[in-house]
Formats: sequence, C-alpha cells, structure tokens
Amino acid sequence: MPSATRRALRSGYGFALAACIAAAAALPAPAQAQTPTPVRGGTLSLIAQPEPPLLVSAINSQGPTLYVAGKIYQGLLRYGPDLNPLPELAKSWRIAPDGLTYTFELESGVKWHDGKPFTAADAAFSIGTMLPEVHVRTRAVLNKYMASVRAVGDHQLEIKLKEPFPPFIMMFETGTMPMVPRHLYEGRDYHKNPANQQPVGTGPFMFKEWKKGAYIKLVRNPGYWKKGLPYLDELVFNVIPDSASRAVAFERGDVQVLRGGDVDNVDVKRLRAIPGVDYTTRGWELFSPLAYIMLNQRKPPFDNLKVRQAVMHALNRQLIVDNIFFGQGKPATGPFASATRFYDRDTPVFEFNLKKARALIKESGVEVGRYPVKILALPYGANWERLDEYVRQMLEGLGLKVSIESTDAGGWAARAGNWDFDITTNFTYQYGDPALGVERLYRSNHIVKGSPFANVQGYDSPKADALWQQGGATLDAAERQRAYSELQKLLTQEVANVYLLELEFPTLSRANVKNLVTTAIGLNESFDKVYIDKK
Repeated sequence: MPSATRRALRSGYGFALAACIAAAAALPAPAQAQTPTPVRGGTLSLIAQPEPPLLVSAINSQGPTLYVAGKIYQGLLRYGPDLNPLPELAKSWRIAPDGLTYTFELESGVKWHDGKPFTAADAAFSIGTMLPEVHVRTRAVLNKYMASVRAVGDHQLEIKLKEPFPPFIMMFETGTMPMVPRHLYEGRDYHKNPANQQPVGTGPFMFKEWKKGAYIKLVRNPGYWKKGLPYLDELVFNVIPDSASRAVAFERGDVQVLRGGDVDNVDVKRLRAIPGVDYTTRGWELFSPLAYIMLNQRKPPFDNLKVRQAVMHALNRQLIVDNIFFGQGKPATGPFASATRFYDRDTPVFEFNLKKARALIKESGVEVGRYPVKILALPYGANWERLDEYVRQMLEGLGLKVSIESTDAGGWAARAGNWDFDITTNFTYQYGDPALGVERLYRSNHIVKGSPFANVQGYDSPKADALWQQGGATLDAAERQRAYSELQKLLTQEVANVYLLELEFPTLSRANVKNLVTTAIGLNESFDKVYIDKK
C-alpha cells in the first residue's frame, strides 16, 4: 500500500480514498494522455475584494485575508476535494489508536522568507502558544482539547489531546492552523508586532508591496522548499472598489481570475460566456459557506424569541437565492450546510409566511416600533447591499423601524466582533465538521469579543451547550449524529441565527491559467503549481 494511502487510513478520513484506489486498480489502465509542460514566469492578476485589513491569517481570518495570505503562509497539511489530508509542511503523520497522540514528521530544508530555518519549534510555538491566543476560531478547539504540543528534535512534532476529537486531523490547513515564525513573534505583542506589516511565511510567494487602495504585490520565493516551484514570477491582487469596474477589468484581460464575490452575481453568466473563459464551482468543499443574519439577542426587540421567529417567517429565502444572488446558492434549512457531516435533512424549516410573522409579533407583546434598529452592512459587494435593502423592507413590514449603516471590511469585523450592532449579515465556513465550523457560533463559552466569527449574537442555551459537548467528544458516529440532529432542530426553532442560504461561489479564469483549483480550499491555496500557458 502506498504511503499516502497508509497516512490517509490512519487519519480516519481515508476510507473513501482507499476504496477509490482499490476500484481503480481493478480497471484497465487508461491511455496515457500527454501532460502539458508547465511554463515558468509571468504575472497573474487577481482581485482583493474587499481589501483585507491585514495579511496575517493567524490574526485575521476574513475571506480576503485568507485568499492573499494562503500564498505566503502554509499549514502542515492540505486537503483534497474528498477532504482526505495530504502532505504539506508535514510529509507524513500518524494518529495513536486511542486518538490522543498525533505525530507529524516535518519536511527538512524549509526556510522562512527571511532565510531562517523552519523547524518543529516554529510549529510547536504556532500551535501551542500563538494560535491559542489570537486565532479566535482555532483557539476554541485548541484550548478545549489540546493537552500539550512539543518539538521532538527539529523535524518531528507531537501533539497530545485531553480526549479524543475525531475532527482534529481536519484542522491543519493554512487558514485554520498557519505556521508563523517563532523568531519574529515570540515574546512580542502579536497584534502590534511590526512583522504584521511585512508578513514572513514559508510559502511560494513573498510579500513585496501593499499600496493601500490600489494593489497587493507578492513575488516568487527564490528559496522555496519545493524544488522548481513556483512557476509564476508574481501575483498582483488589485483593489477595485466598484463591481462593474472589476467585471470590465476581467473582460479586458487586465485581471485573469475572478473569485466568487469579485463581481456582481448578475454579471457571472455574461462573463462565463466569453470565449476562452473557464468556470468552476469546485474548491469550496472544505468551506461549505452558509449565509445568515445575526440579531443581537442582548436587547429588545431581538431578545424575544417570538420576534426572532417572526423575522424567520418574514424572509423569502428562495427569492433571496433567485433574485438577489441570481441562482448561485440554495436556501439554508438550518445551521448546518447540506455538505457538512451530520447534516439532518429532516430539520423543520420556517416557511415564508408574512401572516404568521405578523401574528408572532403581536403574540410577543413587544412594541417593535419603539426600538429602532440598524443593519450593519456587510461590505462584500452588491449582492449583500441588495440583501440588506430587502431585509429592511421586510422588517419594516412587521412594524420595525430600520436603517442601514455602511462600513469597510475592517470596520465591520471590529463592530460585529465587539457586539456593536443590532442586525448584521454574515457568512462562515463550516470546515467539513460541525465541531470545527459551526459549534463556535453557538456555544455560550464562545460569547467572546474580538471576532465576528464566534457567538457574537449572544445565543445562550445550556441544552445546546450539552449537545455540542456530546457531539464533539465521542468517537461514535451514530452518537454524534443523534446529538447534531437534535442541535439542528433546537438552533433552528430558537432562531439562534436567521438562516438564509448556502452560498455557491464560482471561479472564472482565463483558460490559459492552469492548475488553479486543485484542493478543497481552492483559491485559498498556495498557487505554487499555477502557471500561465503562453500558447
């Protein structure tokens, strides 16, 4: 059995991979296709939309940051579209039979962009010291489950857990567990460190220049540890505030790649039809993004359950998909995306029913017009602007007084993360398992300030907390399913958030851009094998 298969089987996520390999072995060998020879050189132009507030993914995990930073920083593992783990900075790994000890063998000869060697001490510092303090999503799991992490020499890392946690092997991609240079961060203020302005990673591209409001420029890392890579000379992430201008830039060829959200959904069909343009929705398998509305439950009127239920009934989710996102997605049925493990299709759904919504407002006894509310706009483009206008219109139909406030990406993250909102829209990644991507939004011990990707709406339920504990701490898949099925029903009924839609993010690119989407995190990957075919 090949070593990659052994590694995947040990991870507990590799049975589908092994089955595919076995099936393939029984088939006759296909005719050998001629593999194109990658071309070295060239500049790939992309878009940073909106402009990220920071490029250090350990500290900021907003989508635009992960997109750019994924070329600078790396994790120990990557993940294929089937979600099975693949080598990256770790060339192999093993998990003890009791599920408590993870041992990683690291690549040798890896250097940080400043020439210092990357060792197991950097990995131990990243996972054991810095990430548990600054990475809001990751720290919740590390602080709960990790007992210890230590470097065994320069190239072996050992992590011990307090109790088995099956999804742990899914946490080592670059956005969730980025490796940071110990020599630049140890003993310093992580948030005010000058290194944040000149990010240093192990990835194929190095930070060169950031002209605010114009572009972010990354250049080839000449000392990259994968021999002969990367192929490209340079990546330029253009900052173009206007959606129509971004579409024009792609049409003219000034930009070769569009990420989901870079242009208004209404333009996607037209741009997709341009000769020589490729289109795919692959590369989101690990993320399964789900959009929802957060209602601040700490104060009227949204501290009242019947008012929150009225909001759920007042929104036509199919209309939102069809007319606001132009068919790129599907209505959400609850807090779990349908591609996430343990999704329960039998979760009762709130139907669109304005008559029932108004009746619930009356039953609540809350004079909702006495509490003017503001929608803190999510600054991610025209789709979200249209959504905010629709929500305002529908809530005003229930008697609420609603206005909309605009801000930039950094301002939105700061205000949402510090609970300074009445209503705001958000979308989050689910990371393949509810214990990784969903739990953080609903457990009471995640009601912490500092990130919009925690329980910032203030939902507090001892019953839900107990079910999250039950679902995350057992190796029994059937027991996990029971806990998570009950959770989906509870969270939906109590309107822990207002569930809207499962987002579909297309990637459009010029056909001569090769190897663009190859893993479960798609465009957030390192791009070390991306090249531009000159033919």
